[in-house]
Amino acid sequence: MARASGLSRNTVLDGQREIDGGEAVPSVRVRRPGAGRKAKADEPGLLAALEALVDPESRGDPMSPLRWTLKSTRGLAREMTAIGHQVSSTVVGQLLRRLGFTLQAPSKVIEGSQHPDRDGQFRYLNGLVAEFLGAGEPVISVDTKKKELVGDYDNGGREWQPKGAPVEVADHDFPDPDMAKAVPYGVYDVGADEGWVSVGTSGDTGVFAVASIRSWWETMGRDRYPDATRLLVTADCGGSNGYRTRLWKVELSRLARDIGVDITVCHYPPGTSKWNKIEHRLFSHITINWRGRPLTSYRTIVELIGATTTRTGLTVRAELDQTEYPRGIKVTDDQIDEIGIQPHDWHGQWNYTIPNSPAQTIP
Repeated sequence: MARASGLSRNTVLDGQREIDGGEAVPSVRVRRPGAGRKAKADEPGLLAALEALVDPESRGDPMSPLRWTLKSTRGLAREMTAIGHQVSSTVVGQLLRRLGFTLQAPSKVIEGSQHPDRDGQFRYLNGLVAEFLGAGEPVISVDTKKKELVGDYDNGGREWQPKGAPVEVADHDFPDPDMAKAVPYGVYDVGADEGWVSVGTSGDTGVFAVASIRSWWETMGRDRYPDATRLLVTADCGGSNGYRTRLWKVELSRLARDIGVDITVCHYPPGTSKWNKIEHRLFSHITINWRGRPLTSYRTIVELIGATTTRTGLTVRAELDQTEYPRGIKVTDDQIDEIGIQPHDWHGQWNYTIPNSPAQTIP
């Protein structure tokens, strides 16, 4: 019987004993009721123990075993085993789904402390933008893009390459003060849907910020707005173009006098830099255009920025600025007074006009 059926001899003997003892009866079951390995999910206390490990409310508990570790399924399986529940990472994943958990990345929605006049500043800024555009005056959005490493470094993202032939880059990019970096400062013309980017090679200072605006004006703005008498600049609250940055205001005053145009500045309220037009109208498209490509040289960066376009008609021009902009330039109270800044009635620290006046030259 064993040879004919392929069963082991012991199985055949067990069957013979059941027949001789009258225990064998016809059945559609392969196993007796209760036979086989018990489902792991039915183990008493298993789900409760797992839920306690991943419960968001326990993350702040310093005694939690996974407080400072990655909550992967393998890590959870090890912790479950340590507390007496032998379970695999596969089963942990199944149980987590049963408990209603899914893999999720943190959602960037908390903006920190919110200024009580945040919405009011947005309304004021939008009103000025509409006024300037309606009068045919130029409106620009400015900001510094994230500094980029120059060299054979990973740039994130993917692009089409021959199979098995990816672009080879360095396996690390640890911070190094001597490592070449590009500092892109952008100017986005809101009315014309045009962008200008000065790619600096030194620091991001107030002088560099205004020099980039000057380059935009001399290269693109003057020809597009030959009759302009006013220029509206929208900028973040911090950085090289922040509302507390004295050097920014001094350099804007020099620019206003040189080009013969009054310059009005409106800053976005604190904690709202992501709403700056240039972020999602220019910088995001530049990032998409060069994703997956190592920024091997300044020329590569300039050409990739200049090749950025969108289906809605965005065009971008870029230029390398190798000027060395020193840091730590001090601005005196007298220099600020000579500018003749005209603060607006609504939050004059955020909204002000720098006049084109024949005042004494700033030393």
